[in-house]
Formats: sequence, structure tokens, C-alpha cells
Amino acid sequence: MWYVYILECQNKALYTGVTNNIKRRFKDHQAGNGGHYTSYNRPKRILYTEGFENKSKAETREQQIKRWSRTKKLALIKGDKEKLVNLSKSRD
Repeated sequence: MWYVYILECQNKALYTGVTNNIKRRFKDHQAGNGGHYTSYNRPKRILYTEGFENKSKAETREQQIKRWSRTKKLALIKGDKEKLVNLSKSRD
């Protein structure tokens, strides 16, 4: 199983990534070994995860979410489907 995840960083930024082991990857990020961005903006917590049957599907979803605005990512995290639909219609 592969996962897309969204982390909240110390600077309040939202970081989106993909992994097959969420706990290990989060520990890597916290230790400064998870990625360039999180090496200097350490994550505080995992806000969202979504599972996929293979890496390819997870990476496709990751790229989609990375293009979204912060507002749209927060709607996804909160499970606000109505807001997600409305934001999609307004090109956000």
C-alpha cells in the first residue's frame, strides 16, 4: 500500500508527499532526512493520509494535490466535499 500524506510544518506550511510507510517517513522528516523542504521546516504533525494500491497512483494524486491552493488542501483535510467541489469550479 502507498500513501499520499499532508504534513503541517513548524512554519504552518502544508507539505505533501508520498510513501509506503507513513510512520517511518514522518520520523525521517522530523529528523531532517525526509526532504529538502522539511529539513529546514520541520513537520509538527500529519494532517491527512490517503491510501493507494500502487506507487504510480499515489504519485499522480500527490502531484494533483501539490497544485492546489492552501484553501483547497485544508478543505480536503477537513473532509469538506462541498467546498472542494466549489473550489474546483472556481479554478482554485
